[in-house]
Amino acid sequence: MKWPGSYCDSDKFSCCYPTTGKPAADFSIHGLWPNYRNGSYPQNCDPNNPFNESEISDLISSMRRNWPSLACPSSSGESFWSHEWEKHGTCSESLLDQHSYFQTALTLRQQTNILQSLKSAGIIPDGGSYSLTNIKDAIKNGTGYTPWIECNEDSSGNSQLYQVYLCVDSSGSNLIECPVFPKAKCGSEIEFPTF
Repeated sequence: MKWPGSYCDSDKFSCCYPTTGKPAADFSIHGLWPNYRNGSYPQNCDPNNPFNESEISDLISSMRRNWPSLACPSSSGESFWSHEWEKHGTCSESLLDQHSYFQTALTLRQQTNILQSLKSAGIIPDGGSYSLTNIKDAIKNGTGYTPWIECNEDSSGNSQLYQVYLCVDSSGSNLIECPVFPKAKCGSEIEFPTF
């Protein structure tokens, strides 16, 4: 899950709101990525199975709300979704067809409700700094599973909450404890910017 305030408050990315308007101030889906147990991952597994928007037509409205693209130039999300399906989704196609892949990601986003877990612990996107340990604990209390937190830097060089990673089983449907975490790049205190 990606926090839009940190995406837009960084020199690393150019931030453009979707053509459908400014997204809600909530964590949005970045992707559902099949990984190996050692942390590496397959990619671009089936060039003969390109993204087909007609296969997810019933999900488009929910995808625009929960899986927006903030990349420039502004778009309605299709190129982002196409990238996610072709790079990552095709590597799970033996279990999840295109519709199931996107539906599963949307369902997991609803189940986890990262922002509510943080707010319940008094951690709000107000530009303040919070302990990385408290952020992880709040998400674990809300979801039942240990997250991996990715930070980026704001335009002043301050570490900020950018993405939250949770792991799922090979069916893609059930949260599990992650078998391995990437190297962390967060300070012990990180900002949670507004959006």
